[in-house]
Amino acid sequence: MIKKEIFIGFVVGIFANIAGIFMYLYFFSEYKIETSLTMAYENGVLGNVIALGAIANFLPFFVYIKKNRIYRARGVILATLLAGLSIIYFEFL
Repeated sequence: MIKKEIFIGFVVGIFANIAGIFMYLYFFSEYKIETSLTMAYENGVLGNVIALGAIANFLPFFVYIKKNRIYRARGVILATLLAGLSIIYFEFL
């Protein structure tokens, strides 16, 4: 049961991060989303875009904390850690 709750939080965190990336690119880029992602990768700033998308993880994290869904909040933290690892990969490797 605990693993299921953590997995649900992890999936929600991944979707929140992806939604944050798309919202950032939609509102602050003058190009299409696919073009913006390609340009971010080519210019070496994809890690920065992922970091800005990870800000969206605050919402589900605090909602789960408020509703006392601690294990789901842990899953969101794991998704944020995965985003951090991908930032390290795209920025430094």
